Amino acid sequence: MAGDGDGRAGLPRIAVVGAGIFARTQYIPRLREIAHLVVLKAIWSRTQESAKAAAELARDFAPEIECKWGDAGLEEIMGDSSIMGVAVVLAGQVQVELSLKMLKAGKHVIQEKPASGSTTEAETALSIYNSFPNQFPYKPIWALGENYRFEPAFVESSKLIKDIGDMMNIQVIIEGSMNSSNPYFNSSWRRNFVGGFILDMGVHFIAGLRMLVGSEITSVSSISRHVDMSLPPPDNICSLFQLENGCAGVFVFAVNSRSPKILWRVDGTKGTIQVERGVDSGKHGYQVLFSGENGQCQKTFYPFCGVNEELKTFVQDMLAASKDGDHKAEPRSSYVEGARDVAVLEAMLESSVKQGTPVQVKRFP
Repeated sequence: MAGDGDGRAGLPRIAVVGAGIFARTQYIPRLREIAHLVVLKAIWSRTQESAKAAAELARDFAPEIECKWGDAGLEEIMGDSSIMGVAVVLAGQVQVELSLKMLKAGKHVIQEKPASGSTTEAETALSIYNSFPNQFPYKPIWALGENYRFEPAFVESSKLIKDIGDMMNIQVIIEGSMNSSNPYFNSSWRRNFVGGFILDMGVHFIAGLRMLVGSEITSVSSISRHVDMSLPPPDNICSLFQLENGCAGVFVFAVNSRSPKILWRVDGTKGTIQVERGVDSGKHGYQVLFSGENGQCQKTFYPFCGVNEELKTFVQDMLAASKDGDHKAEPRSSYVEGARDVAVLEAMLESSVKQGTPVQVKRFP
């Protein structure tokens, strides 16, 4: 059994389905960091060549990793009773279908974002998942990889929000840097995705917003445009949104800007909180600025660690579910949360097609 000789025999085993940029640059390095918690047993790709190339990147911490490819490889993963969980890291158009296949085979799944290409797809997927017969001693967990909900900057800021009093307004400003030097720029599936980079990238920023304010977005009114012809349409959007608590805010998102900037700012009757992407002592992360009633500005920098945290949580949830069949996964990683992010962007894109007509955001119970 893999890992018997290195004291990791009792650890849960997972497979990574997908060997693209994010699997190679994020999943493999993060799984290396938590190799004391979980064993990477297999990696799958459509082709033998790319599966082998990705496996080599992991061989230092997963010496007995197996390469799987094609339909036969997927069947082998589904039929391998030693594989407890699967990370589905594929093109947005095919992730949901494959996640459901793995869940039906009794595997716990962590699927990369976006949760789906539309709310209709998410609703259908959830009804299929909820209708699975109880053929296993546990309900397989369906987690969504949305690292922003696990970033300490948002976790801590969401606790501070009560100290700014009643919310008065919110600004979310996203000036992205999706240009030809970005490894995802030529990603074909993102270019063929309805909503393009606005939906693919945007779910992160909506997740950060929802996490920060702790209130759902109920309606939006948006204008989108297509200015940079090297990007799929639309490539920028301006949206006015309203929260359930009555507060309004603006969401301004340019996919590619000459001066990248990413920030969330909430102004309240007693203070202000701002979360801004930045670098401190060579580490990338978020600067949190909190101004309270005394007028003092408190600054804290939190380095990125969301992918690491969400994977650790997934492993803990898998183990808990295998001991307790009714175990409910960490709410921040639930598939429904990801579907709610998609619903907000879908409403924004729909409103922009209607020249800014207000659109209600679809509710997910």
